[in-house]
Amino acid sequence: MMYLPLGPLMIDIAGTELTELDRERLCHPLVGGIILFSRNYANPSQLSALTTAIHALRSPALLLAVDHEGGRVQRFRDGFTRLPAMAMLGKIWDDDQDAARVAARQVGYVLAAELRARGVDYSFTPVLDLDYGPSRVIGDRAFHRQSAVVIALAAALGEGLHMAGMGSCGKHFPGHGYVIPDSHVELPVDDRAFEAMQDDIEPYRQLPLDGVMAAHVIYNCIDCNTAVFSNKWISYLRDDIKFSGVVFTDDLSMAGAGVVGGMINRVETAYNAGCDMLLVCNAPEVVGDVLENWKPEIDPARGKRVEALILNVPAKDWDALLSDSAYISAQETIAKLMA
Repeated sequence: MMYLPLGPLMIDIAGTELTELDRERLCHPLVGGIILFSRNYANPSQLSALTTAIHALRSPALLLAVDHEGGRVQRFRDGFTRLPAMAMLGKIWDDDQDAARVAARQVGYVLAAELRARGVDYSFTPVLDLDYGPSRVIGDRAFHRQSAVVIALAAALGEGLHMAGMGSCGKHFPGHGYVIPDSHVELPVDDRAFEAMQDDIEPYRQLPLDGVMAAHVIYNCIDCNTAVFSNKWISYLRDDIKFSGVVFTDDLSMAGAGVVGGMINRVETAYNAGCDMLLVCNAPEVVGDVLENWKPEIDPARGKRVEALILNVPAKDWDALLSDSAYISAQETIAKLMA
């Protein structure tokens, strides 16, 4: 196994097992992580074999991540617990705050424990966006409209993630809930004054997050670039909010990232803005171009931050998980929520 510091790119693969091209790309010095999608999943044993193969490629092992929030954003379904949308936890809060906290903690534990049992290190969760109502992409992915409720439930979910040895990732900084367009297919612009955004930003101030994912949204009060490409926003996160964890871009192949041009410009601008890990997904031909032609001056401290996302809590294997009392209790709670 080769020793290779983690680079700033997180890329993906096409299938359910590694090809020679995948192995070559994943061993490139610019790569530090891989994100999996539903197309990479057939069943639990296949996933375990794939994650084992990926982790064996290099040392330190690549960060292996997935979007596995619950509700409509859950990449692995058959063989995994179906998790509720976060808005369901917000509805419970409105009736019983203690029950909502317990449920959020249990959802976080099941989410993380199941993924880690199959070799997945990290999920891009929780969504910290506020549910203003008309967003085409957030909706029931958000816990609640009120910032204080989002903070309380995200904190409980994060405790559950940590119990299973998984870090948290707050998204989409500084807030994607107010704008209507979906940044996957359009470029949203939030025209509010900075003072009007304070509720959206508050979860990032209050929560002990391990990672943050920046949004492909332009906030005219601060910058003409999206938050992903804005040194002003990333500096605000670091210097004012005092966030010291990993800053991820949202997928740089999304339409909302086109504001700065082609992919080389996108990765260059995001890295220069201060993002640690740059996601380039669903664009295999573009990945090849970036790996060949992007020549950044790498900051080793950023790779070390990514390494630190792997918490020092051993993963339970699947059989041990099935007899774990915390897991059994959480399963019962989730089954009632999903009934």
